[in-house]
Amino acid sequence: MKFLEIRDLTVDELRKRHTKMREELFELKMKHSLGQVASPSQIRAVRRDLARVKTALNMKLSQ
Repeated sequence: MKFLEIRDLTVDELRKRHTKMREELFELKMKHSLGQVASPSQIRAVRRDLARVKTALNMKLSQ
């Protein structure tokens, strides 16, 4: 997901994405600990997307 796409979202949409991504990251970490994740790069991708969402949310809230 590109930052330009995320930046155009509203604050409510960003908050929804944030909670959804946190849940997804938790599930991926649990699956990884059980050895069920096909590639660990999925965890990295979700973690980076989550950071992008947090950055956009902080930018919107600071304005």
